Amino acid sequence: MSEPPTATAPPPPPSSLRHHRAFRLFWAADSVSQFGTYVGNALLPLLAATTLAATPLEMGLLSAAETMGYLLIGLPAGVWVARARQRRLMRRANTGRALLLCTIPVAWWSGLLSVAQLIAVALLCGILAVLFDVAYQSHLPALVDRDRLLEGNARLQSSQSLAQITGPGIGGSLVQLSGPAAPVLATALGYLTSSLLLRRVREPDPANPPDGTGPPLLAEVGEGLRFMARHRTLLAITGCTATANFFAGVLGAVQVLFLTGVLGLSGSAAGATLSVLGLGGVLGALSAHRVVRRIGQARAVWLVPLTTFPALLLVPLASRGTLLALTPALAGLLVTGYGIVVYNVAQVSYRQVVCPEAMLARANATVRFVGFGAVTLGALLGGVLGESLGIRGTLWIAAAGTSLAAAWVVCSPLRGMHDFTPTPTPTGTGTGTPTAGT
Repeated sequence: MSEPPTATAPPPPPSSLRHHRAFRLFWAADSVSQFGTYVGNALLPLLAATTLAATPLEMGLLSAAETMGYLLIGLPAGVWVARARQRRLMRRANTGRALLLCTIPVAWWSGLLSVAQLIAVALLCGILAVLFDVAYQSHLPALVDRDRLLEGNARLQSSQSLAQITGPGIGGSLVQLSGPAAPVLATALGYLTSSLLLRRVREPDPANPPDGTGPPLLAEVGEGLRFMARHRTLLAITGCTATANFFAGVLGAVQVLFLTGVLGLSGSAAGATLSVLGLGGVLGALSAHRVVRRIGQARAVWLVPLTTFPALLLVPLASRGTLLALTPALAGLLVTGYGIVVYNVAQVSYRQVVCPEAMLARANATVRFVGFGAVTLGALLGGVLGESLGIRGTLWIAAAGTSLAAAWVVCSPLRGMHDFTPTPTPTGTGTGTPTAGT
């Protein structure tokens, strides 16, 4: 008799995500999508302002439409993503954004383009962006080992930060060089490219539950909210993120007026100054993996915002005149941008580890719902404060509020931890238990 065939041992995991084919494709797809988002966020307002002579009210509505999706579907999106095949959902979201953008050059060539259409496209693309973003954050733990989450999130954040720096400039340059139609079509092509890259990922993309059914939507949303409310560390992280985002909205309402009106910078110089925030983000993404590993994953969630967010207090100290007078603003934006990205890498990785797989999408959606909703509310308050207190006074409030955001995580159980380890739960419904390190 012949010997029965022996089972072949699975290949060892790659030593780095640089050698992980599925992650490389996933990272490339997300990078292309992020560039499309930031280029598109610059294109639509430019088209409205330069081509359609939009009023300030119309510009405000267009800006609000870009993030309104998080308020409209932010919470149920977590349930939908948890039930869906997530890579397929990401592909469909990007294909939908490409088709929506293609309506703009068609309307332009037909002489029918209007601000109302741009607002509608921005709103619908924003809703699809919610689904894409929640899905990519929730799918990463299924694609790579948990001890690679820090590295994976750092690489994803580096692409997002680079897109944040270069996307608006690319969008503006394309409009100047080729008119409104070509850059919109190029952005749509980028979304389609992202969908094709996601299709090439061969790893399983299961739905949860497999038959596509589950408890009622409201029941699952409520379960996700109760889970977040009971988890003290996740609640503290959400509070920190929401507070920082709220005052980022206040800052965003007056920062351009501060740079151009108070400091007297030209439009290009103001844009270059603001890009320093993104440059800090790129530096943070490149070093986040090493920094978080060195100081501890749990400790980084509170120590990084505590030491970097107060740098924003340097920005209101800038004055009109020489480059030296602008130095406080440049330093404050650079350090704050660095801290934001390192904090994001640490807290997203933390959430991906401590959340059960069945709860992760809802947790991600809840954080993004609260965080982006806070940006919208903060922007409204920033406009009111700018009118009543002046630009520099509003900037001081934004900087002080951002600095205080760290109090949420400093006063949480995270302060007594160095690292954390999830508790295995065979049913998939338990919670990870953070443990203090040495």
